Amino acid sequence: MGNIIGPSNAKARRSAPASEIFPGESCKRQRLLSTCYEDDSRLIPSLPDEISAQILARVPRIHYLNLKSVSRAWKAALASSELFCLRKELGTTEEWLYILTKVNDNKLLWYALDPISGKWQRLPPMPNVFVEDEAKKGLAAIPHRMWSMLGSSIKIADVIMKWFIRKDALDQMPFCGCSIGAVDGCIYALGGFSKASAMKSVWRYDPVTNSWTEGSPMSVGRAYSKTGVLNNKLYVVGGVTRGRGGLNPLQSAEVYDPHTGTWSQLPNMPFAKAQVLPTAFLADLLKPIATGMTSYRGRLFVPQSLYCWPFFVDVGGEVYDPDINSWLEMPGGMGDGWPARQAGTKLSVTVNNDLYALDPSSSLNYAKIKVYDEEGDTWKVVAGDVPIHDFADSESPYLLASLLGKLHVITKDANHNIAVLQANMQNELASSQSMLSSPDSERAESSAESETEIWKVFASRSGRSSELVSCQSLKV
Repeated sequence: MGNIIGPSNAKARRSAPASEIFPGESCKRQRLLSTCYEDDSRLIPSLPDEISAQILARVPRIHYLNLKSVSRAWKAALASSELFCLRKELGTTEEWLYILTKVNDNKLLWYALDPISGKWQRLPPMPNVFVEDEAKKGLAAIPHRMWSMLGSSIKIADVIMKWFIRKDALDQMPFCGCSIGAVDGCIYALGGFSKASAMKSVWRYDPVTNSWTEGSPMSVGRAYSKTGVLNNKLYVVGGVTRGRGGLNPLQSAEVYDPHTGTWSQLPNMPFAKAQVLPTAFLADLLKPIATGMTSYRGRLFVPQSLYCWPFFVDVGGEVYDPDINSWLEMPGGMGDGWPARQAGTKLSVTVNNDLYALDPSSSLNYAKIKVYDEEGDTWKVVAGDVPIHDFADSESPYLLASLLGKLHVITKDANHNIAVLQANMQNELASSQSMLSSPDSERAESSAESETEIWKVFASRSGRSSELVSCQSLKV
């Protein structure tokens, strides 16, 4: 989660003058643009359409929504994939932050932040999708004990118990427990619960058309699975599904190729440490589950836990290596020291090839940022006193994102507004080095000053009635 991806792996060309047209592209663009309009009129009077397209490609994206109302011709041009390919060629792509929230009536709402203008834009709502063949089964078929056992480390118990009390919530929030990923310039909503069943469905948001479309379904229904991006492919592991006895944890994994639109099976996660429990009783009682996933230096790292309500035990994790198509044991220091969010879930983000995680610590209103040292196989604190306010009812009090090459923490401030905090890790590292050679009195003063300088409120918006769910950054 929080990975930076672009519409393709091709490198953006240098900016070109408005009159410069790349070889072989002029006629193609002119044909595409002209066929979009009923009267074959020009986008801008007295200018060829290929020149007009170059002008529109240089306009900041935040204005596109309003510019689409100029005419049908402009609306078609601004929603064409060719215009966004031209933006990539000209080097005018923009990286935005997309945040998924849940409001009081159990609706999921997306908001996009343009970091240049500081303006927010609301995305079209996610489609209402239900699993019709499970509609009548409801929750009665699943024993109450299973709700508790399966909910310990990923908040499933709280969510489903609310469903048990309010059955109408099943119709109001079909994507509860869906996983969010981003690859090839699009956002994907994967699985989730609908009418007490885990869905296979995949929905894709394309910022070019500003719309949701249905994609190829996964091989199995999943809720609360973990996602990651590697080599421009979207990986999905674990989660839970519904079986004869209730909800069952999944060890399976699969990968989606956006260029072919197909899913491929991966080897199951071995959960090797879960196989060496001392007694058969514990093996039956403690269920293995993936509590996070991140792409780091060419491999996928999946922290894992064993759980039985209300307890969970960290058991390190496993690493998927795409070169050998196999799972390996996670380094001991990495797995043992990986900071846990609430209820055992583990959140992380890679920024400039460094892996960061947030440690809630013992304070109610502050946390620490840790970075993984691969050489020493340890987690080190690089920033303390991150202002995270304690919201007891929040399933996700904070999110992590990589945006514009910097670490960002998304949380709720004291007024319950959504705040995007930007970290300046370069200043923090420089400050740490200078303090090593300073007297003790100067160190304390410098430390206090550096904590105030490292974090700044990058953006904010009203969010009193909403909870944070997920976030992604896209470069389009």
